[in-house]
Amino acid sequence: MDFSQTLAEKTDTILNKWIAAVRLDRRIESADDLSYSAIRNHIPDVLKAMVTVLSKSQDNDIQSIVTASFQHGAIRAEQGYDPAEIAREYHLLRMVIFDTIQADLLVGTPLEIIRSMRLIDAIVDEAITRCFKSYVEERLRELQYLHESLTLHNEELTRLINANQEYVSQLAHELKHPLTSIIGYSDLFLRQERRKTETKDNYANLEHIERVLRNGRQLLHLINNVLELSRYNAGQIKFQLAPTNVPEIINSVREMLAPLAIGKNLQIMVDCDRAPEEIFTDSFLLQQILTNLVSNAIRYTEKGSISIVCHLLDSDTKAIMPILPRNVLLENSFPVLGENKTTFPEKLSDNKAYLAIAVSDTGIGIAPENQTQIFEPYFRVSTNKSYLPDSTGLGLAIVSRLVQLLQGQIHLFSQLGVGSTFTVILPLKLEI
Repeated sequence: MDFSQTLAEKTDTILNKWIAAVRLDRRIESADDLSYSAIRNHIPDVLKAMVTVLSKSQDNDIQSIVTASFQHGAIRAEQGYDPAEIAREYHLLRMVIFDTIQADLLVGTPLEIIRSMRLIDAIVDEAITRCFKSYVEERLRELQYLHESLTLHNEELTRLINANQEYVSQLAHELKHPLTSIIGYSDLFLRQERRKTETKDNYANLEHIERVLRNGRQLLHLINNVLELSRYNAGQIKFQLAPTNVPEIINSVREMLAPLAIGKNLQIMVDCDRAPEEIFTDSFLLQQILTNLVSNAIRYTEKGSISIVCHLLDSDTKAIMPILPRNVLLENSFPVLGENKTTFPEKLSDNKAYLAIAVSDTGIGIAPENQTQIFEPYFRVSTNKSYLPDSTGLGLAIVSRLVQLLQGQIHLFSQLGVGSTFTVILPLKLEI
């Protein structure tokens, strides 16, 4: 019997069953937010080539399998898959193929069955090999780009440190662990390259690459924050003032950070109905402020929601009240940045109009004794006497300085176990 025809007729059925199996498999979390076509990828080409290999009459098209699986690996790397998830995909593909054509296989002779099963196994194994090869190459390209970026940032950081020695000891402590990991695994790659030996344990090598990339991204994020803080302290941030669409920036921040919120089953709600269409300010700095506040809210919130509310504000401090969380009851008072008291420290100018943007969460909250330090560089709120691994203690420090740069104010209200609200107040027209 020629089972290639059976496989060709049932290709669509195999694809649909495989995609359903991938979506249901909790060990392939990267597929959760992908569309049908994104999961489908180049698997149809692999199955089409498999038909020719099984056929006794057609020319063997093994090259199509090589090409398709090679492209499949590169795309999976871009989509954020880890090696275990890719291996799991091909494991499911093998199971679905045999399950779908099992009845037809049993009709053949033992020799025909063995031949077909061996060929299918060999084809899937070859596809996995080519897929992992392109996956590794894509990761190595990303590693090379990361290396070049870190080199440039290191030169800039060295220049700034030579000009300003403040925070050097804290910075060295923060950089020590991720930098040690990057140096160690990079040295491992270099030694393996020099020996030019073949390694059977491909999965272990992939894990090394993932560790280097993960620690490299963490280091790059930290260095970017330090550079941003240093540029502010050195007075090197320049304004680019223009009419700025506030709702558009808020929606852009929400879309950018939505995957992080979805990963923790959090909802980001936006209410900008009472906000002006445009204000005259620096749109890039405003987006930086909101990105830091919303990502911080997601980081310290395990359940509930994140809300972003904005509207016009006059000089009456009571105008802030409607944008606080509804479950918080306040009198005519408001705890604020750098002040462990309940009085409003700065009156808004009577001859100016202002915009208030409040970012609220239902997270762990901030203890009163920590609220005086929350905007200081390298200060981090601990959770269960430990720090979150991706927290650098620089995000809110940058936010407070950018708000001051935009001639605004930032205020904090927080209760332990209830949540926090950061309210940014900016003039509708920034004047330099």
